[in-house]
Amino acid sequence: MTGAILQINVSPGGVPKRPIPEARVMPIGIQGDASAHPRIHGGPNQALLLICSEAIDELRAKGFSVYPGALGENLNIAGLDRRQTRVGLGGPFPPKKKMRPGQRYRVGETLIELTKVRAPCDTLSVLGPGIQAEIYDKAVKAGDPASPRWGLSGFYAAVRQSGVIRPRDIITLVDQAV
Repeated sequence: MTGAILQINVSPGGVPKRPIPEARVMPIGIQGDASAHPRIHGGPNQALLLICSEAIDELRAKGFSVYPGALGENLNIAGLDRRQTRVGLGGPFPPKKKMRPGQRYRVGETLIELTKVRAPCDTLSVLGPGIQAEIYDKAVKAGDPASPRWGLSGFYAAVRQSGVIRPRDIITLVDQAV
């Protein structure tokens, strides 16, 4: 299961986050990135926020004013579908699995582990009325990947190995930690 980084985003705090050409990723996140509410966002288990480009496209098609970085994500990725992603060995059609907490990915020089689906906050209201309900529901909150909203709000990740990342770096599923 592979994809690629489309864009890396940072901000001095809050949204939107703006693109940068490369990033040094550490256990506390991307060097130079900050959160407006560090007690809620950030920390070692929420060091990075990843959102699939397909999710941005889906939200834009529903009329929301979103673009890469608008949702406060650090990494916009392509090629990994939040809902169904091919993993496994053997045969031309390996089994499909959804992106979910516990999966570890090699991203450029780094190793990250998805820790949880992001619960959206009121800050996102500027992107359109009802966006929180569109990207997160009771099923997602309960950890049910069958929800059609699964992963629309993005996935938080912990950094297990520091390093440098750049747009176009490959992101590859390494294993399932739990």
